[in-house]
Amino acid sequence: MIWYYQIQKYPSEFPQEFDLDYNLETKVLIVDYQFPSLEAISTLKEVKYVQSRDEFIEKHLTKSQANKIYDSILYQITLRTIHELYEADKADALDAIIFNGYVKSIDPATGQEVNSCVLSVQAKKEDFLEINLALVEPKACFRKLKGVGSSELHSLTPIPPIVRIERDDKRFVDSYEVVNSIDEGCNLAAMDWEDFEHLIRELFEQAFAEAGGEVKVTQASRDGGIDAIIIDPDPLRGGKIVVQAKRYTNVVGVSAVRDLYGALQHEGANKGILVTTSYYGPDAYEFIKGKPLQLIDGSNLLYLLEQQGHKARIDLKEAKKTLYGNES
Repeated sequence: MIWYYQIQKYPSEFPQEFDLDYNLETKVLIVDYQFPSLEAISTLKEVKYVQSRDEFIEKHLTKSQANKIYDSILYQITLRTIHELYEADKADALDAIIFNGYVKSIDPATGQEVNSCVLSVQAKKEDFLEINLALVEPKACFRKLKGVGSSELHSLTPIPPIVRIERDDKRFVDSYEVVNSIDEGCNLAAMDWEDFEHLIRELFEQAFAEAGGEVKVTQASRDGGIDAIIIDPDPLRGGKIVVQAKRYTNVVGVSAVRDLYGALQHEGANKGILVTTSYYGPDAYEFIKGKPLQLIDGSNLLYLLEQQGHKARIDLKEAKKTLYGNES
């Protein structure tokens, strides 16, 4: 797990937004970071009190001075973020970091908000750790790392990132609404298996919505594959979370939990969640000890639904009879 932290908090006017994508095979982390806008930087230089007039006179930086400070701030945020990520990499999970810095602004030609990448840099761990950040000039250090960006970052000239976070994952499909169609008479254990997967997607989408999380449902496979992927932007608990949904009527064996753990490792995810309409055996709970896995059984699933204002039921015997024509 990669922990992102800050030794000293940035000003409240600075956005605290970023996306992460980690490739387990290459050990490369891509960071899409939201920089503050130029307007978020204070230009106040000094304040003088004129006793004869009993008033305060403010003196501001010139536009040229403000632009120079703004550019320096963006370079410093870039270097600091890369430094903190490498410092937090106690598991030696990173070989390189690709940092893409974005700024939101208004396009004067259209009047619409745009989010432009203004700088991009790849920093290999072995090279970056040799830099003495306390003595470097930020822009010169960025150029030494062969970073890409306009010579005047404040111009907000868009540049193509070295590597983009790929959001157009072909596994993802359009979701559809299920949760509002269920009621107290709906037996979750007997519902269509694809509807159940979309129901779980909706459940987590609502749970992560307030934090700005993104939930994607994958193509229905009816096998041990991933059913949903959550991108959680929270700086401490966040990252990528993989979810598997099992509409089962019998005990979920440890093999399903092992499959989830394998999927988590393959995706380079921070956490895995397995949701079922039935229950887990003791071997499943034994397996997850010390691992970033969470098991949600039928009773907990009903509780989570109720917390979000929805009611349903789970009757495993009835579901077996409905689905398989028997109660065994």
